[in-house]
Amino acid sequence: MEVIRLSGGWQLFPQLYEDFAHTLRREMAVEWGNAMTLIRLGRLYARNLIRNLALLPEGENIAALDFGSAPVLVLGAGPSLDSILNELTSLLGGNIEAPDRRNFGIICVDTCLPALHDRCIQPDLVVILESQHWNLRDFSGARGRKIDAAIDLSALPASARVLGGKRFFFSTPWTELALFKRLEEAGLLPETFVPLGSVGLSAVALALRVSCGPVLTGGIDFSYTMDAFHASSTPGYGDLERNQCRTRSMVNAAAAFREGSFSVLSKTGESVRSDPAMRRYRNLFEQEFGKNPRLLDIAGPGLPLGVKTISLAGAFTALTGNASAEVAASATALRPLESDLPGKERREKIATFIRREMDTLNLLLKMLSGESPADPARLEELLDNADYLWAHFPECAAACGRRPPATNLGFLKRVRAEIEPFLKCWEMALHQVSFRM
Repeated sequence: MEVIRLSGGWQLFPQLYEDFAHTLRREMAVEWGNAMTLIRLGRLYARNLIRNLALLPEGENIAALDFGSAPVLVLGAGPSLDSILNELTSLLGGNIEAPDRRNFGIICVDTCLPALHDRCIQPDLVVILESQHWNLRDFSGARGRKIDAAIDLSALPASARVLGGKRFFFSTPWTELALFKRLEEAGLLPETFVPLGSVGLSAVALALRVSCGPVLTGGIDFSYTMDAFHASSTPGYGDLERNQCRTRSMVNAAAAFREGSFSVLSKTGESVRSDPAMRRYRNLFEQEFGKNPRLLDIAGPGLPLGVKTISLAGAFTALTGNASAEVAASATALRPLESDLPGKERREKIATFIRREMDTLNLLLKMLSGESPADPARLEELLDNADYLWAHFPECAAACGRRPPATNLGFLKRVRAEIEPFLKCWEMALHQVSFRM
């Protein structure tokens, strides 16, 4: 962005004008970042949503989960997680390991699972947001473990099948789509959260929604050190250990000093590394949660998050300070509520919804293939209804969801190429739902 000064006002208030320009640059960077993410991953998000619809009858809406007034510990996978878990385990005398031995809940991001598993700590809920296959390594050794999972509708479906606990679905709409409105009208859209882009931020938002007690965060660092980008036992850290040899150390200088990275002071005054993407997530954290009095951040070598910071001793007090009556009530609230809609009825609703979507795509396919007359008004309507076919096109993502007119032949050809792959996704989802009826 280039600043053009058209008046003399900037000479009277130079700092005000500079702050305004800085805010505009930041907002434009966020908008362009969102557009680029939609271009690269929008198609995958939509296909994952379709595949996950077939899993909805086997899960619950995240709105059915209630931790009551029990304190909740939200864990990210930053380097500070190790010291936090070691100290808390020592302070709590081992009562952090199993849910039935503690009076507070643990919600963690999926990358934390190996680190918790090494300490025999079972979380009450793991949050799964990643749409690509990269995070499947996070579930190594966790197959069949009775861990409840909160799963975004756009997350990789394979992630939802690994753990043996309950599945709680939620939705973070990545862009405005008519598909989300139809899901809501059909009563199939789970609880909706603001898309925050980071699984750590989503875990905090979820914890604040399912609990009315204090929420403590740990390991959400948005920073890294020369030899650690995540906590030990996580897949990334394990790669560093396996590749270590006499000619290659744990220090990954190429990553630590990559273009755009910088040195910054942590909450404890130590020098750590960060980058623009992490800084944006940190700023978004403060923007979303900075004024919430229930939120506390455990001291560690991460970036300050704009919320009150407490020591490990203070965290111990907050996690164990409830009266016995409140503890008993919270323990009951930790059990999720059962859905009042029978599984067969839910499957029938989903199957009906899928058939309608397939009818829309088949009709659009016939119009674009010349098999049926293409009424201009009807074609425009079908394109608007099936907007997940083209929302990730570069010109549409950059224009905030606006598409070219139906007279644009190049646009229609690209839409035509998207239909059959999506039809196969819908067919597979319908087969899964029908098979379980």
